[in-house]
Amino acid sequence: MILSNIAAPLLGLVDTAIIGHLDHNIYLGAVALGAMVVSFTYLLAIFLRMSTTAEAAHAFGAGDEQAIRQLLIHALLICIGLGVVLLSAGPWLVKLAWWLIQPSADLAELAGQYIQIRLLAAPAALINLAVLGILLGQQRSKQAMSLIILMNLVNLAADVVLVIGLQLNVIGAAWASVIAESTVAMVGLVWLRQWLILPSKWRVEPAKLKQFVHMNGDIFVRSLLLQLCMATMTGYAAKFGTVVVAANAVLMQFLMLISLGLDGIAYAVEALVGAARGRKDRQQIRHWMKLTLTWSALFALVYCLAFALTGNWIITQITHLPDVITTAQTYLPWLIALPLLAHWSYYYDGVFVGLGLTRGMRNSMAISALGVFLPAVLVSQWLLSKSNANHGLWLALSLFLLARGITQAYLLHRYKIIHQD
Repeated sequence: MILSNIAAPLLGLVDTAIIGHLDHNIYLGAVALGAMVVSFTYLLAIFLRMSTTAEAAHAFGAGDEQAIRQLLIHALLICIGLGVVLLSAGPWLVKLAWWLIQPSADLAELAGQYIQIRLLAAPAALINLAVLGILLGQQRSKQAMSLIILMNLVNLAADVVLVIGLQLNVIGAAWASVIAESTVAMVGLVWLRQWLILPSKWRVEPAKLKQFVHMNGDIFVRSLLLQLCMATMTGYAAKFGTVVVAANAVLMQFLMLISLGLDGIAYAVEALVGAARGRKDRQQIRHWMKLTLTWSALFALVYCLAFALTGNWIITQITHLPDVITTAQTYLPWLIALPLLAHWSYYYDGVFVGLGLTRGMRNSMAISALGVFLPAVLVSQWLLSKSNANHGLWLALSLFLLARGITQAYLLHRYKIIHQD
């Protein structure tokens, strides 16, 4: 799961690296803004992956094959319906994004083209979330990793052909991602065909579907608040100019590596704790929580050390633009410290999903986003000069991630999961 989650952000990293080596930084800025909008949209739907993992792990622990089949059908219905809605709402989504961000005309035009193309694969991208949820919940992590590696390989090959070979620039990067996402969706459904080949056994139970939708609703609110905070890092930075936008885009690749690498631990927690919940084994729940927390802390230390030693080199490999490199290096210390501050929130996300405590996830995110991140952004932008204002954004993000871990730990203590027998 660690490997699969480290591989996941390469889809954006490959696009950023290839576009970052073109001659104009507007291409990098366009892909950064466009990918931010698309990622914001898709990651709002991360509830599909998380709720599916939680319920699949519970069914796996209980040995209930019919529950997994039913879960898959429910998830696919939501994926297809929501995917069609996103595809249809593409033009309005772009208008809303530019109303909020207000980029320059040239940047908005290129990024808008990128978004419209990427949304063609919306149903496939959402299906991929459900497929990964089933695989992770069943502890089939090697297959989940294989799907993500396949997506990156297809994306890389398509980028080489479309961006470098045919010189389609931003449009080529968008089509490369569409091809990769669609390919993986088809392969994933083939791997889950054992629950799809008998339509006579498909069941939609209103009560269970309602419960599943409620779980998704809690995680949706949580994801909405999270992505609004993350979008601020790129969107608000647009006020500081294209160089800062591009530099933050480079540094956000570090954050994606941190997030999804540590989420590899969280995904393992989801599967292991969820299966123990299905077996109603409270002692095993406590065992997995303690063991995976140790690994989460160790990996956070590894990230800090790796970024301290190789951070400048990584920046230069992503882009060769001198202004962008210099600006990104200015803010690199925030990324070096971030893993130790942030790993708690990713770990506890896994615990809460595995235990099915989606309401607690929602509440902790609301406290951290509205009570910590938003005030920190407003105060820092008021106190700091324009030349240092981007430091205020990174400070707010650091405090936000730390606050998530603290509030989640407090809520879990109140639930007394560890202490009850």
